[in-house]
Amino acid sequence: MNLKAPLFSFLLFCSLIQCTAPTYRTKKIKQPSAATEQLIKTTYQEAKLTSTLPFDLFRTAMIGFYNIEQKKQSDKIAIIDFSKPSTKERFYVIDLDKKKLLHSCLVAHGKNSGNKIPSDFSNTLNSKKSSLGFFLTAETYQGKHGFSLRLDGIEKGINHNARKRSIVIHGADYVSTNYIKKQGRLGRSWGCPALPLALSEEIIQSISNGTCLFIYGKNASYFKHSNYILPI
Repeated sequence: MNLKAPLFSFLLFCSLIQCTAPTYRTKKIKQPSAATEQLIKTTYQEAKLTSTLPFDLFRTAMIGFYNIEQKKQSDKIAIIDFSKPSTKERFYVIDLDKKKLLHSCLVAHGKNSGNKIPSDFSNTLNSKKSSLGFFLTAETYQGKHGFSLRLDGIEKGINHNARKRSIVIHGADYVSTNYIKKQGRLGRSWGCPALPLALSEEIIQSISNGTCLFIYGKNASYFKHSNYILPI
């Protein structure tokens, strides 16, 4: 009996499976109720976010927030808007109970994601690129960048390698207005959302241990595959 043909067919079948682009949308998220929609609008207005965040971005982040069951902290959300250039403040922490913007500051992106505005995102080890999507903050630690905060990406295939990639929030001297004046942009990290040194510890303390972080960027593939947002 010739086993080579069946074996070849099996190996070819396996290789085709491995090469097929995976789809990660495995569930249908809950549509926000009228009450939830009103709460999102009220929070946006009372926190005075009009000049800070586009409403559609805030709403997208909040719908994901309400669908993340693993979060331990339900009173805050952190949002990064990578559609803005690095010369602008684009890291925000919002107190959802008090409906107040707690922090707004500069944040760096990965060096291989782009120059001023990141456009190329990755979940791959050693890519030195930023990742998009929903994360949960985890434990703090003292590392080579000082006081830092580990992140767990919760979207498979999009950012789930964040911990393996050592994607953390930390302070950096290249995240400053002085650096912008000299270089015309912020310095860039190896994929970490790095913050100004003067603010990093306070911000890290305020969002550690289970706060939802949403990182947004202009990327059609993310919106196609994420489990935590509604199609737009």
